[in-house]
Amino acid sequence: HRKTGGIVLFVLKFLKSLNEEGLLWFSMSSRRWEFDLNRIKVREISDDVVVHMTNQMNRLSKRMQAKLKCCACLGPCFDTEILRKAIRETDFNINSFLESSLEDGFFQHIVDDRYKWAHDQVQQAAYELIPFASRESFHLLLGSRILVRASPTELGKLVYFIVDNMNRGSRLLESSDQKIELARLNLRAGEKAILSSAFHSASKYLQKGLSLLAIDSWETHYTLTLQLYDAISEALFVTGDFVKLSDLIEEPLRHARCFEDKLNIYNNYVRSLIASGNYEECLDMCISILLQLGEIIPTEVTEDIYANEVAEVKKSLEGKNREDLLCLPTMLDASKLAAMQFLNHALTLSFVFKPILNPIVVFRMVEISIQHGVCNLSAFAFACYGGWLVSFPTYDFDGGYTMGLVANDLMKMLNATEIIPRLYSMVYGFINIWKEPFQACLGKHVEAADVGESTGDMEFSTTNLVLYVNMAIYGCGIDLRNLEKDIQVYMRRAIRCNQIMLIKNMSILYQLTLDLMGFNHNAFSLYHPGMSEETCFADAHQHNHIAICRLICVKRKYVAFWMGSMDTAAKMCKLHKKYCNASSGRLVSIINSSFVDGMIALYFARKHGDDEEEWTALGESTIQTWSRWAECSSWNFVNKLNLLEAEYAFLKKEDGTAIAKYDASIKAARDHKFNHEEGLAEEKAATYLLHMSRHNEALARFKNAKKCYEKWGAAALVERVETAISVLS
Repeated sequence: HRKTGGIVLFVLKFLKSLNEEGLLWFSMSSRRWEFDLNRIKVREISDDVVVHMTNQMNRLSKRMQAKLKCCACLGPCFDTEILRKAIRETDFNINSFLESSLEDGFFQHIVDDRYKWAHDQVQQAAYELIPFASRESFHLLLGSRILVRASPTELGKLVYFIVDNMNRGSRLLESSDQKIELARLNLRAGEKAILSSAFHSASKYLQKGLSLLAIDSWETHYTLTLQLYDAISEALFVTGDFVKLSDLIEEPLRHARCFEDKLNIYNNYVRSLIASGNYEECLDMCISILLQLGEIIPTEVTEDIYANEVAEVKKSLEGKNREDLLCLPTMLDASKLAAMQFLNHALTLSFVFKPILNPIVVFRMVEISIQHGVCNLSAFAFACYGGWLVSFPTYDFDGGYTMGLVANDLMKMLNATEIIPRLYSMVYGFINIWKEPFQACLGKHVEAADVGESTGDMEFSTTNLVLYVNMAIYGCGIDLRNLEKDIQVYMRRAIRCNQIMLIKNMSILYQLTLDLMGFNHNAFSLYHPGMSEETCFADAHQHNHIAICRLICVKRKYVAFWMGSMDTAAKMCKLHKKYCNASSGRLVSIINSSFVDGMIALYFARKHGDDEEEWTALGESTIQTWSRWAECSSWNFVNKLNLLEAEYAFLKKEDGTAIAKYDASIKAARDHKFNHEEGLAEEKAATYLLHMSRHNEALARFKNAKKCYEKWGAAALVERVETAISVLS
């Protein structure tokens, strides 16, 4: 093992050499293998298996060595087609070479005409045959040879082999024409890598292409220079290298000959600003760009402006049914296509930074689609309009659901699968939850996240992971122990692509999970050492990041309510109102927050304090709201409506109604797989029975609640209920 590194191929080669040198032999008399261990120990052989294999290869013929050197430069895998173009000799017997290499153990056959090196150290040994001083020229000649021999139709398939080798010898290029040709090849390789979702590789190719350009390339090769900058801005965004992207954009913005040539750079720069959380700067930039594209977006939204915008979008949709919207022509106007792209960015920005502006952006996208035809983003626009329809004060659940169906159908009709991450975030995160079980929507977010990662839509890939966790906790009550593991994976994915604001969103949800599980850990420190929930909230408040403030308030209220800290819950209930949601759509956490508000209100109304009337009014209005919601989706909402009604009957001392409603809530939660809310209903029923001095029945209910919380994985709640059980026992 010391001699060979334990690699099977080297072991076999070493044993063969020992046999050839008489140090290992088969004894006919004893009928077994014998060896001279003392001589083997002192035999001079490098501990470096690469050096050893190189020495073995040096014994081969020069022609064999030359072919192995070429193969070493083709990477770990190659096929006979590329091999024929790489080898200098045109009349060599490729089958003989491959058979010999297979026999010697250098290669392994994969399938058909594809081969791979038996081990990366075997490849390295072959590469060591090339003198160090000659390697750059060897790579340059090899890449150039493949380029010359490749037909135009073959170039796309072979471009990586060509560029990988020529780049390593590019320092030897002297002609500006040669450098420009290699820059073009790097652009082609980079664009191919982007299409294959190999964004880090794309970034390397494109940066190399830029390095080959002359100082005056904006004058001499304008189109090539612009294409390289456009492509690398996308690659840098997807890989999360926002610092390099910020440094890079200045030059193309300064040298671009017209506004239209700047749009791709602006597009990727805006995406990076959104990911970094620079919302104010980014929204101002979007509004400025849209103004140059002919779209005037109001910076301040008054009641009159809002009412006028609502009237305009309704007028544009008047008389148009689902089929009419799907028969709209294709959008061809380049300026309108660009406007849709930047309105799309403004949607995200306004949702988290300026919610009152969000519906107006949605309306504009819908109006442009109807007036100028549809594009991929029109599907997202129709979905967002559906999200507005199902929201307060409209509550048009049927209309919103229909728009969600239109959006999905349009995406399929246009074969716009790249829009799935954005589309699913709205359709399954904000619309279908009013008609379909939460559980049916949950898996769609994971699907959309995977699509986003493969297409480079890292913003909405991560958004869907946040939506998944949000719905899993607040809506479905998924086992927290499994969810905690998933969140760690999702956090790493978000960190990898540097989606800063979405990392904060995920951290809030992770902290909620840990709190319910009874862990005294700081989830925020995983992303940013020194950050906590308190400092995150303070920073968000300072920078007017309304969505972050809202989510933290909801999270704190939720934990306080479930833990029985009702004074804290009431405080959070009032604080949350400062960050009300005026955007298009509401998350499951916000919907659930309304339920918690009602439960808090009815609890404090029973205290019969000075604010009893105020709390009672909130409880009654919550019941009215949830009655309307339960008509749309009994599955998602009826168990919570029943529990609110039970608490209201408790307040009004309607004893028979109260216990019937508690039981109805428990049954609905159990039937609809909301294990966490089944436990809550059992606990609230136990509290009611305890108030009625029915201690034995209360004890049974507390035990049922404990079982549900144990199943949920909420150890903090289990511990709290156990205290009540021990007292009653």
